[in-house]
Amino acid sequence: MTPKERVLATINRQVVDYPASWLGLPVPPAIPNLYKYFNVDSIENLKRNIKDDVWPIEVPYNNAPFYDVGCALQFAPVQEHGTQDERTLTDPGFFMGKTDPAEIDNFDWPNPADFLDVEKAAKMVEEAPDEYFKMGIMWSAHFQDTCAAFGMEEALTTMMMYPDMFQAVIDKITDFYLDLNGRFYEATKGKLDGVLIGNDFGSQTALMVDPDMLRTYVFPGTQKLIDQAKSYGLKVLHHSCGSIFPIIQDLYDMGVDIVHPIQALAADMSAEHLSEEFSTNGVFCGGVDAQELLVNGGPADIKKRVKEIKKLFPTGLIFSPSHEAILPDIAPENIEALFEAVKE
Repeated sequence: MTPKERVLATINRQVVDYPASWLGLPVPPAIPNLYKYFNVDSIENLKRNIKDDVWPIEVPYNNAPFYDVGCALQFAPVQEHGTQDERTLTDPGFFMGKTDPAEIDNFDWPNPADFLDVEKAAKMVEEAPDEYFKMGIMWSAHFQDTCAAFGMEEALTTMMMYPDMFQAVIDKITDFYLDLNGRFYEATKGKLDGVLIGNDFGSQTALMVDPDMLRTYVFPGTQKLIDQAKSYGLKVLHHSCGSIFPIIQDLYDMGVDIVHPIQALAADMSAEHLSEEFSTNGVFCGGVDAQELLVNGGPADIKKRVKEIKKLFPTGLIFSPSHEAILPDIAPENIEALFEAVKE
């Protein structure tokens, strides 16, 4: 099977030659050690070395100093030469203290057409190897951005006390991403296989918001983003860290193909629990603990756990670390062990 065939078979819960897998997105400080260990000089050669199946394509978004579509909307003051890692949802946002939806247009909303490089997007997808499952990294975090628009604590308070204000902001953010994503989908039409969108809804122990509140104020926007991607024939991977068990079925019902990343140590998110509850429906990506196991374990520990998970998910799971960002504290030999065990 080609990598793309393996991923598509997994999504359809069909038999595969061996489980599909995805490295995730190594952060820049982790890359030198990976290159050195695997004796490669590019992400492409690294992926071929470990026999990865997913080719992520990060949206070329020219919003200096970030150059990151995940930072397309900035509601808090930004330091010169700031980076995405310096953002925090707890900073006061532009809409802090505001309760009148009429104030929505007082923010200087960017026009995605001014920042999205559609020619580069088309070229990146065109040049990606056709045998891989090509996945656009869209993020489109309309809920998290709404939290940042107020400051997280105030955003959640506003949702309960001034719901019209919360709704106005999240609708405006959703419309921004529908515009941005539509431009990317048009530029890459017919050449992309899937997309990653997402919001973090969970903490280590529970959802951050009551599920009915999410269904009322957040999921209508999620549905629009999913429907838009589906209209282009794309598979949808939805990311959310944390303990999100109560809303997993909601995500599938909205049309999500893959739920990511199975934060393995979060409450109710173990591979054992999810394989039992979703034995015949739904597909996951992740599952190999990146909080403890990949950081503090050794290759033998990783291989043992991967083999256990393979028995739980003969298909229906794309093996990956339980967070898409590969940090420098994960030893390259543990990454190697993960991918070797998947194929044994």
